[in-house]
Amino acid sequence: MTNFTKVSVADDARTELHDKLVLTGAEVSINKLLAGTSVPFVHSHKQNEEVYAILDGEGIAEIDGEKVPLKTGDWLRIAPCAKRRFFASSDKALKYVCIQVKAGSLDGYTMSDAVV
Repeated sequence: MTNFTKVSVADDARTELHDKLVLTGAEVSINKLLAGTSVPFVHSHKQNEEVYAILDGEGIAEIDGEKVPLKTGDWLRIAPCAKRRFFASSDKALKYVCIQVKAGSLDGYTMSDAVV
């Protein structure tokens, strides 16, 4: 048994890594919206916050009715209760990673959690 899991993913519209990486504390997905398309629904969460990393392209996140412009290199954190929907720009695809974790669950990080 090894202490890591490695996978390669295709350039699909959506790939969820929960099962592929046997994740136990987070959900991670890689998403791609073609130019001029959007996520087909508005959603929020009961307890999970989401962190988005924009890998490529441009678009807009509509969060509680506010339009937030997105571009390559942007990072965005959204509270669980916020209603959200993502749109690619009319001429560029939008590729992003979404990391979903339970809000308030971080007990330690980096140096406070590291064992040297």
